Amino acid sequence: MRVLNNNEFVDKAPAAIFNSLLDRGVYHCSTRTMYRLLSAHGAVAERRKVARARSFAAPELLATKPNRVWSWDISKLRSTEKWTYYYLYVVMDIFSRKIVGWSVYLQETGLLAEALISKAAEDEKIKPGQLTVHSDRGGPMRSKTLAELFSDLCISKSFSRPHVSNDNPFSESMFKTIKYMPTFPDRFGSLQEARGFMRQFVKWYNEEHRHSGLGYHTPNDVHNGAHSEKKKKRDSVLAEAYSKNPIRFVKGTPSAHSAPEAVWINKPKLQEKNMVG
Repeated sequence: MRVLNNNEFVDKAPAAIFNSLLDRGVYHCSTRTMYRLLSAHGAVAERRKVARARSFAAPELLATKPNRVWSWDISKLRSTEKWTYYYLYVVMDIFSRKIVGWSVYLQETGLLAEALISKAAEDEKIKPGQLTVHSDRGGPMRSKTLAELFSDLCISKSFSRPHVSNDNPFSESMFKTIKYMPTFPDRFGSLQEARGFMRQFVKWYNEEHRHSGLGYHTPNDVHNGAHSEKKKKRDSVLAEAYSKNPIRFVKGTPSAHSAPEAVWINKPKLQEKNMVG
């Protein structure tokens, strides 16, 4: 058993051990005897070092104001050239849904991601310890280059669980919105064309799109806080309409939609129970 369980042979099958010893001119016993010895010690089982599946906790992130949690991802855009893609990088604030950074590149690398997120952090005047950046576990997301940037800027990093797309819902939803646009082409003829499309989309999305998840305010308005005054104005208009003809409003004085005060990625179940209670 000492030979069978030494560092060299502990994860080898008896037949492999038997023949390795023969190559060295050594014979201890037959393979059948080796099996008998292992069985007597309760060691007849898978002897290879088998990788154990790691357990990943669901990320739980809360944003109660802009620039507290960002989500980012990369999506492929098809080119008119066969088997060629452009890579769309999008960084968004989950509280306001504002696209705070984007670009289209010919590759997906940590270095390009680092440059994009660094510029977004500078543009948004991110302070140390203020921000968490969430993503899936792709190569660029886990790159050493990006990890060093987060360390330098004191940005916390968060990752989705493997193969769980719902852990990154805001980026997934963003890419769906982009690709369901009526003007979104099936293929792009050039990098410049892809960037031109995205430039127009981001301007429309941030400045004009009244997002249902934001109480029908634009991402820019929620990001800079202008939505609060706009809701008051909407309420004022509705109150005036009610005073002129209350019979039209069977539920009483109407109120405009509100933007959420808190946005979660994976709201804890305990929180949900407390809210219900």
